[in-house]
Amino acid sequence: MIENHLYWGNGIDLDPRRISWKRAMDLNDRSLRRIITGLQDERDFTHETGFNITVASEVMAIFCLAENLADLRDRLGRIVVGKSRSGRDVTAADLKAHGSMAALLKDALAPNLVQSLEHTPALVHGGPFANIAHGCNSVIATKTALQLADYVVTEAGFGADLGAEKFFDIKCREAGLTPAASVVVATVRALKYHGGVSLKNLPKENPDAVERGFANLRRHLENLAKFGVPTVVAVNAFASDFPSERERLFSLCQGFGVPCVLATHWAEGGKGATDLATKVLETIAAETTSRFAPLYPLEMPLLEKLRTIAREIYRADDLEIDSSLVKELAALDATPVGRFPVCIAKTPYSFSADPENRGAATDFTLPVREIRVSAGAGFVVAITGDLMTMPGLPKHPAAETIDVDAEGNIVGLS
Repeated sequence: MIENHLYWGNGIDLDPRRISWKRAMDLNDRSLRRIITGLQDERDFTHETGFNITVASEVMAIFCLAENLADLRDRLGRIVVGKSRSGRDVTAADLKAHGSMAALLKDALAPNLVQSLEHTPALVHGGPFANIAHGCNSVIATKTALQLADYVVTEAGFGADLGAEKFFDIKCREAGLTPAASVVVATVRALKYHGGVSLKNLPKENPDAVERGFANLRRHLENLAKFGVPTVVAVNAFASDFPSERERLFSLCQGFGVPCVLATHWAEGGKGATDLATKVLETIAAETTSRFAPLYPLEMPLLEKLRTIAREIYRADDLEIDSSLVKELAALDATPVGRFPVCIAKTPYSFSADPENRGAATDFTLPVREIRVSAGAGFVVAITGDLMTMPGLPKHPAAETIDVDAEGNIVGLS
């Protein structure tokens, strides 16, 4: 609709050089990050654009934060697609696109009720990734579940540095939710990896590496405490775990003052998570009053919101940010956008922006290379490091091992 509007006279004076809205597609293709469109048009409407992966699109974020159909339509209309030649924001509503966008999403807005093998109900609805978006399922699904059950468990993205922080600071604040407790899922394998063990050596017994890697888990636990939410550690058991490694992990959690429970639901279903559920209920019951609070107030300037998360959650020394972006944030502070929460796009593999910096990273700065306003979703996105909102395939993609045998069976999908 943007390019069609340009073709038919550009009545809202959209500047083709300042179109910020990108297409969305649900696959990995690095060649689509930057493209030129309109090369075969009989008029000269060529301009640079590109693709985001679907989970990074603002439409996904809006879908998961909308309270109802009317709210969805209004939020879609507030999407900023670019600038006019005079510098005014041009929105999806200016293009008269938000009505048809809402029509496409109308049926999808109803949560999907599914069930586990043991008939436990689950609402699966929406999927913005926490490394490039806010990492939470829909507000509608969560509020629906809260009306149907005594306890509701929801997942929040990657770790407490991305998923939990955005769940608390964005979704809970936006929807008026007050979480009663949190569960951090840890594995012996992951802690050994953060303790410096290579992937090929993870099967070898190494309780000392678990202790070194506990620095990463301890930081997640410290971060959750900053939101005033009590926490339980769930150790997701692997058959390859050694008793000495689990014992070391349980001892470290006990020393930190956080309950730790072994979970074997991967093998035993609900029975394998009963101890975890019991401990979570005990933890909730012990909290007589809620101490939950977001990390920062909305009145704080945008730059300071970013700096607060970088220092308090990631433990960066400071931001590494160009003066032009600082000016851009200052200009946004003078508008209603200045009261938005911030959503940091960052690698999930490290507290820093470097995915190879394992453990509890220290002595680093957080490089902010781009600022994007998600006016419909109601937050400001900061892109850090080399993170891309349209991923590429790995060196050896899964497609290399997929084939069809002589009987017509598809093989190599595992």
